[in-house]
Amino acid sequence: MRKAALHNLGCKVNAYETEAMEQLLEAAGYEIVSFEEKADVYVINTCSVTNVADKKSRQMLHRAKAKNPDAVVVAAGCYVQAAADKLREDAAVDLIIGNNRKADLVPLLEAWFAGKEIRESITDLAGSNEYEKLHINKQAEHTRAFIKVQDGCNQFCSYCIIPYTRGRVRSRRPEDVEEEVKILAEEGYKEIVLTGIHLTSYGIDFKDEGIDFLTLIKRLHEIDGIERIRFGSLEPRVITEEFASELSRLPKICPHFHLSLQSGCDDTLKRMNRHYTCKEYADRCEILRKHFRNPAITTDVIVGFPAETDADFETTRRFLEKVHFYEMHVFPYSRRAGTRADRMPDQVPEPVKKERSAVLLKLEKKMSGEYRSSFAGTEQEILLEEPVTINDEIYMTGYTKEYVKAAIRLDGRDPKALKNTFVSGILGDFLTEEILLLNEK
Repeated sequence: MRKAALHNLGCKVNAYETEAMEQLLEAAGYEIVSFEEKADVYVINTCSVTNVADKKSRQMLHRAKAKNPDAVVVAAGCYVQAAADKLREDAAVDLIIGNNRKADLVPLLEAWFAGKEIRESITDLAGSNEYEKLHINKQAEHTRAFIKVQDGCNQFCSYCIIPYTRGRVRSRRPEDVEEEVKILAEEGYKEIVLTGIHLTSYGIDFKDEGIDFLTLIKRLHEIDGIERIRFGSLEPRVITEEFASELSRLPKICPHFHLSLQSGCDDTLKRMNRHYTCKEYADRCEILRKHFRNPAITTDVIVGFPAETDADFETTRRFLEKVHFYEMHVFPYSRRAGTRADRMPDQVPEPVKKERSAVLLKLEKKMSGEYRSSFAGTEQEILLEEPVTINDEIYMTGYTKEYVKAAIRLDGRDPKALKNTFVSGILGDFLTEEILLLNEK
């Protein structure tokens, strides 16, 4: 039996695809082993979102070949789409598989081991409207399953290479999504997270059939066994009165909304080619707060984008404070060759980016603590996930629908028996900066 090891780089969509490739290999008779072990096949699902991501992808490919020079090293994913010519010349790489072709992994390996001269499977995604058929029936995490429902992006933000590495928007058939979610529900999963490269574009290629993102959500909401539905990153413009009102009527929806922002300065948003203003974004947050009680609103922010002045940054800081997010993912701007932003003048020095990041991370910590504190004394339900030790005492942790982390005392109970079960109680004191104690009912 041949051994295969996989390593994922990048986003939740990549992680889903890596899980799907692992299951393809298992079904073909491969033994899946840790990436740190000696294997016959190494599959690296690469990322190409920044120059740094490209470098990490190359490093992991070379590390795999160093582990076993006789192994078949497979490069898959976004870096393949961005740099296929370089990979064809790289002695550490044996097979290359582009996006939308990961389902070809096993046939390519069979051809390789049969001595056939087939080294790649790559599609020009610019003109493709085909959705890649990958499926999963389990995930490493047994309480929460990530479901890829959409691929590609039509937005062309000035800092982003993804429309070129992932292609145009392509949606997965709703009946195909339903089938996978039903299988996962039968396997015991109680929470699903819908993910995609530009999730809220779901259905634009099905508009003649009257299928959109909300249609998909409602269909999944009817599946028995699934108790919670979360979303990946959402485009702010999808949040309308109608959309929020409809969601608020669905009890399985988690009031946890990740609305990508990137900057709180209109001038910077224009240079980024983001298609909204700060006022429009803030209005969307207010719509959510109107229809949901104390929803968790999280976001991404890029600091040090080309030509961002001190005044621009201060405008962003004040805007973030005004909206008052639960969590913020703060990224110093990272140049990516092939994007418009890489060619823009007035690139911000790295020390300035670092300083601005520190300011926003401090603000994030303050706002996050305040949001968590707002739940103290309220009755909540958490889905238990894993045990942790805090001050020499063992607790079982889980999350509320708003993704606030809480814990119960084990008191001698078996953590394996508690995993993937719901527990209700009153949230009390902080056990750590990020974990509240849930006093069970």
